[in-house]
Amino acid sequence: MSIYGKIHTLYTGGVKTVGNPDADNKMNQQWKTGAFKEKTDKPVFLSKEGLAGDECADKKNHGGPEKALFAYSLAHYDNWQRELGNSGITAGGNGENISVMHMDETTVHIADIYELGGTMIQVSQPRRPCWKPARRHGDIDLAKKIEDTGRTGWYFRVLEEGSIQAGDTFKLLERPCPDWTIGRMNEVLYHNRDNIGLLENLRDSKFTPPSWKSALDKLLAGERIDDSKRLYGPNI
Repeated sequence: MSIYGKIHTLYTGGVKTVGNPDADNKMNQQWKTGAFKEKTDKPVFLSKEGLAGDECADKKNHGGPEKALFAYSLAHYDNWQRELGNSGITAGGNGENISVMHMDETTVHIADIYELGGTMIQVSQPRRPCWKPARRHGDIDLAKKIEDTGRTGWYFRVLEEGSIQAGDTFKLLERPCPDWTIGRMNEVLYHNRDNIGLLENLRDSKFTPPSWKSALDKLLAGERIDDSKRLYGPNI
């Protein structure tokens, strides 16, 4: 059993309404989000639906058993601060549930199974960024930048419920899909859309999530995918 990383910070929080309802600039208008989470050093129960006390505003696209726990690499924030010239984008700034150390998209594979605290969890899918981090940090292109850099983060499903807390380590139990890291999946979907072989291989992988298979089927059929609604939403 190998230790692959640990939780640096654990975050939970309810849905909040932020912004100015009278603002003319769409980036400043009122919106609801569960991304402004609070860190805690206490153990929190992780069920198959997510962390106790945690909420999401958009239940159609966030949360649920396949997105029960959102992880993001702590190391990415140094890069964001430098590239965006924004010292205010710090751990927790992507709305993650757990900020993790010694793990990122290049080392985490789809379907990895880990023991974490009192739980057993499995990597379910890469995160596909939406318009909300852009509004939060005042950078209209931030979701596209997250996508382009591959610094997306990833989700876990919960196989065995239990409590987790800051400092808990990820103990790798199984790696059933060694061919596909989260980073490689991102690279194929966003940057290799003309490579039919790679698209087919990713689509046909047993552990590729259904939403990704649907997108890959469209690309293989020669269809154009318009991601502007997800990336920019009401910001434009």
